[in-house]
Amino acid sequence: MQDPFYHKEKRRKKTRMLAADAWLDSAMYEFGQSLGRGYTRVEDFFSRFRISGIKRLFVEIVSDGFSFLAIGMVLMTALALPAFDATATGRFNKAEDFAVTFLDRYGNEIGRRGIRSDDSYPLDKLPDYFVKAALATEDRRFYDHWGIDPIGTLRALMSNAQGENSTQGGSSITQQLAKNLFLSSERTLERKIKEAFLAVWLEWHYSKDEILKLYFDRAYMGGGNFGAAAAAEFYFGKKITDVNLAEAAMLAGLFKAPTKYAPHVDLAAARGRANLVLSNLVDAGFLTEGQVTAARRNPATPIDRSAEANSPNYFLDYAFEEAKKIIEASGTTSNTFVVRTTIDPVLQSYAEDSVTSVVREQGEAYNVSQAAMVVLEPTGPIRAMVGGVDYGKSQFNRSIVPNRQPGSAFKLFDYGAAFENIPEYDPDTVVSGATQCIGNWCPQNYSRNAVGRISLISAFQQSINTVPVNLSIKMGRQPIADFAHKIGITNDFPVTRSLALGAASVSVIDMASSYAVFANQGYKTPAYGITRITTLSGEPIFDADPEAHLERVVSDQTVRYMNRMMRAVVESGTGRRALIDGVPSVGKTGTTSSYRDAWFCGFTGNYVAAVWFGNDDYRPTKTLTGGLLPTIAWQKFMAYAHTNIEIKPVEGVDFKPAPFVIANAEEGQPIAPVVERPPGLKPGAADKLLEVADRLRNALNGGAGNQAALAVTSPAPAKAL
Repeated sequence: MQDPFYHKEKRRKKTRMLAADAWLDSAMYEFGQSLGRGYTRVEDFFSRFRISGIKRLFVEIVSDGFSFLAIGMVLMTALALPAFDATATGRFNKAEDFAVTFLDRYGNEIGRRGIRSDDSYPLDKLPDYFVKAALATEDRRFYDHWGIDPIGTLRALMSNAQGENSTQGGSSITQQLAKNLFLSSERTLERKIKEAFLAVWLEWHYSKDEILKLYFDRAYMGGGNFGAAAAAEFYFGKKITDVNLAEAAMLAGLFKAPTKYAPHVDLAAARGRANLVLSNLVDAGFLTEGQVTAARRNPATPIDRSAEANSPNYFLDYAFEEAKKIIEASGTTSNTFVVRTTIDPVLQSYAEDSVTSVVREQGEAYNVSQAAMVVLEPTGPIRAMVGGVDYGKSQFNRSIVPNRQPGSAFKLFDYGAAFENIPEYDPDTVVSGATQCIGNWCPQNYSRNAVGRISLISAFQQSINTVPVNLSIKMGRQPIADFAHKIGITNDFPVTRSLALGAASVSVIDMASSYAVFANQGYKTPAYGITRITTLSGEPIFDADPEAHLERVVSDQTVRYMNRMMRAVVESGTGRRALIDGVPSVGKTGTTSSYRDAWFCGFTGNYVAAVWFGNDDYRPTKTLTGGLLPTIAWQKFMAYAHTNIEIKPVEGVDFKPAPFVIANAEEGQPIAPVVERPPGLKPGAADKLLEVADRLRNALNGGAGNQAALAVTSPAPAKAL
C-alpha cells in the first residue's frame, strides 16, 4: 500500500533547489577566487613600477598635477559656457542706429545721442600714427598675444602699484572689443570672466586686423560718437584720414575714458592725456622723440562744444533707451529724431550740486563713494536724474538699475498694505512690538532693545523693525509684495521672510515713483522722461498722455494715514534733517544690513525725490544711515528747489504753507527788496575760497606782531546752505 505522506513530485523539486544552491555556492567561490587571482596579478604588474626616494616625490607631483589639471579643465568649461552662450546667436550688440536730439522741458537743446558712427574707412586707410598711438596706449602686444595679455596686465598692475600716471590699460584690445560686442558695462567679476573667454573666441574666429578694425569702429569715443571716424568728425570737423599726429594722439587717448578725456568736456585733461599717448609712442619704439616734438608744442584744438559739457548725461542715456523702444515700436523709416523731455535744467543742476557736494565733503568720513537721486513732480515727470557723482569716470546709471536693497524705506509698503488690508487699523492703533520668530529668524530693532505695545505711527517714526515683521505675519507677506508692485516697483523680487525689512532689490527711480503715489493723492504715478518725439522734419511719432496712468491704486484714507506718519518721521523721527522751513516735507529713511545702502525717500507738495548713497562694490560704509548724508542731500536739494515758488500742501499733513504773494507796486512807489537765497558755490570756487582762507590764517599766525596794526579779524565761518 502506498504511503499517503509520500509525494514524488515534491521530492524532485527539493532536489532541484539543492542543486541550484550548490551551483550558486560554487560559482560565488570560484568568482571570489578569480578576483583574488586577478588582484594578485595586478599587484604583481604594478610592483614592477614601485619607486622610492626622490623619484617617488616627482611622480606624486606629476600625478597631483594631472588631477588638478582635470579639475581645472572641468571648472574652466563651466565658466566658459555662459560666455559662449553669448556667441550662440552669431549676433553682436546692436550698434546705435538712431540720431536723436534731446530738448529740455522748455524746448532748449540739452544733448544728443545715437549714431555718430562711420565704419566706411578700411584699416589700411587710417593714419599709421593713429593706429600706432592706439596700440601703444591700449595694447602694445596686440599682435603677439592670444586675446589675453598676462604680461601687459602685470605691467599695468605694477605701474599702478608704483603710482605712475600711465595710460596703459590692463585689458587687451580684444577684451575691450568683447565687452563692446557682447556684454554690458556693469563692473562685476562675472562680466570679467565672460570677457576673457569671449576674447579667446574672437581671436579664434577673426584675424588680428579684423579685430582691430572692429575695435576702431565700435568703441565709444564720448560725445555720443561710436568709432574713431565719427569722433574725428565731431571733435575736429575733419575726416579720420586727415587728422594730424596731435589730433590722432588725442583720439587715441579717448578709448579707456571717453567722457573724462573728451576735449569738449575738459580740454586740459584731453591735452594732458594726448601728451602721455605721445610718450607711449616713443616708449614703444613706434616714433622718435623728434617726430613727436611738433605735436607736443602744437596740441590739438577741437571744435568748441562747451555748450554740451554740462548736459544731464545720465538722464540722456536713460531717455535714449526709452526713445529707442518707442521709435522701434512706431515702425517709422526715419532715423533722425527730436525728443522733448521732462528734464528741468535748473533742478538738474541743483540735484547734481546737492549730491556731489555731500559726497565730496563727507564721503570719505563715512567711506561712501557713490550716490544717486531721482526727482519727480507728483504726477510723474522726471525733473532731475543723477546716476552717480562723476559721469566722466563711470557711465553706469545707478538711479535706474534695481540692484540695491531699500532697508527701512521699504516700510512704506508694509504699513500701506496694512492700512489697505486691515480696515480697523489707523496710525494711532496700538500693536505688539514684541519679537516674533519666523523659523530660526528672529528680527531685532536697530537699537537692539525690545519694544512692548506701541502705536503704528510711533513704530514708523522710530523705524522699529519688529512691528512691520509682525504685520507681515498677521496679513501675510504676499500682500506686501503685491502692494509694492501695484504702486511702483517694476522688477520682480523673492517674497522672503525678511521682505518686510526691505530685503528686496529696487531702483531709485522706482522708489521715487512709489512715494509719488502718496504725493499724487493715491493715483498711480510711473516716472516718465519723454513728452514728445518727432522726426527731424517735424512728423510726430509720439505724444505722452498725462492721463494714461491716471488710476487710483491707494485709497484716500491710506494716503492721509501714510502722509501723517511720514511727516512724523521728519518732525521728530529718523529723518529730522529733512525739515525745511516753511515747506511741508515728509519721507522715510532706510539703512540696510552692514550699512551697505543708505536711503531717504520723500516729498513735498511740489516735488518727490529718492536719494541713495553707497559703494559700487557693495563695501560697507562707516555706519552711514539714511538719516545722515541721504537726508542732508535731499534737504539741500529741496531747499534750493522751493526758493521763490508757490508751496503746495501735502494731503493729510496739518501744515499751512505761507501764501505765495506777488507784490504789485504803484507807479513811483519804491519796491522792497526781496530776500533771496544766495547762489551756491561751485566745488572749484569753494576750494579756492578755502585755500585763500588758509593762506590768510597762516599769514596772521606768522605775523602776530603786525596784527594790531592791520586790525584784521578772522571772519566768522559761513553758514552752509
